[in-house]
Amino acid sequence: MAEKIYYYSTNGKAVKTTFGEALLKGLAPDKGLYMPERIPVIGEDVRRQMAGKTYAEIAFIVARNLLKGEVDDDSLETMVREAYNFAVPLEKVTDRKYIMRLDQGPTASFKDFAARMMGRLMQYYLRQEKQELLILTATSGDTGSAVASAFYGLDNIRVVILFPRAEVTARQRRQMTTLGNNIHVLALDAKFDDCQLLVKTAFADPRLDPLHLSSANSINIGRLIPQIVYYFYAFARLRHEVDERALISVPSGNFGDMMGGVLAMKMGLPVEKFIIAVNENDEFPRYLHGGAYTRIEPSRNCISSAMNVGHPSNLARLVALYGGMMDETGRVHKPADLQRMQRELFSVSVDDLRTRSTIDSAWNKYRLLLEPHGAVGWAGLQEYLMRHPLQDTPGKLCISLETAHPAKFPEEIQRILGIDPELPPSLRGIDDKPEQYGSLENNYDKFKEYLLSTFTLNS
Repeated sequence: MAEKIYYYSTNGKAVKTTFGEALLKGLAPDKGLYMPERIPVIGEDVRRQMAGKTYAEIAFIVARNLLKGEVDDDSLETMVREAYNFAVPLEKVTDRKYIMRLDQGPTASFKDFAARMMGRLMQYYLRQEKQELLILTATSGDTGSAVASAFYGLDNIRVVILFPRAEVTARQRRQMTTLGNNIHVLALDAKFDDCQLLVKTAFADPRLDPLHLSSANSINIGRLIPQIVYYFYAFARLRHEVDERALISVPSGNFGDMMGGVLAMKMGLPVEKFIIAVNENDEFPRYLHGGAYTRIEPSRNCISSAMNVGHPSNLARLVALYGGMMDETGRVHKPADLQRMQRELFSVSVDDLRTRSTIDSAWNKYRLLLEPHGAVGWAGLQEYLMRHPLQDTPGKLCISLETAHPAKFPEEIQRILGIDPELPPSLRGIDDKPEQYGSLENNYDKFKEYLLSTFTLNS
């Protein structure tokens, strides 16, 4: 039996811990992010067996490799069966180029995959410890609604969600603000990075320890492990040859989705190249090209709003995976192996003009309906193939992620295509529900005061 995997902090100053402890803490005490000390490899024989399995069955295989000794098989099997009871379409565009639609869950976002599993994992450990949690999360759009949906009504978890008032759509906001109960939502006249900084500062504040804080952002390792699964699922469904390797394009903001994909590659997923497509917040393409990292402050506001991130938190994990060390501020203490990173990764910045033209051309050429984030991913794939024409063959397997339902961005779709995307079941009627949320200054002392005055959790 494989030995239990322990988790270290990317800042290198916190003691190693178990998955359960890392999950409930969210952020390491030294402000670093938790990473697995050892990455298990799923061999070709097991990958071949995945071909005929359901999404939940593949999720069980992947999670079991990472959680052995942490979660018993029966409980894990129940969790994945309950979490993944919706479709995961792989839409053929042309030749062997596919869009993986991760927008069929209860909040029509890829965040459902991580949030639903993460909520169940947290419940598993909280019941064992007879403990309660206060979840703090910052959102640039879809994280907040997915977390709100996944944790709504849980009697031992309360949730506080911070969002930048001007950078989420009305429907994204209403998915968070129409629930109530144990879900508390705060709007800030600030950027996503400001919201994220307030959350990170709270985690490092010992005066808030009595509140039992944890995170549901992609800074939490519990978000990343479920995101590994859909890469294995797509490859299992689409592969033709034993030695086939896929090109995978991931629209990226805070880099959680991308990090799940790179971990999948390290676990044995046959990937030719990961394409990391960002919007006009181009700090990572510049870093990958030249090795110097400069965060963007303030982040640039683009129509792919969930990707308006000037300093991706998960970049510290990527740097660690390639042998370097980056702290939470973006300062590089030890350089990563840039040459190996360049061999395995490609990154491109896609501006709003190209995002809109991609939505237009995808619809008119293929009847492929994309929203802004998925359009950035599709444009990133096209850019890579344009620069590497020898790989642009009819037989080359290419997978691009669509991370949210087009109906969550009706204004842009109507403006570009003149059509109104049909609402998925999860969004129907939401425009008529009453909202409840508060406002907060972009000030840590005010945030701390709000937390201490609003919540009293039993130890």
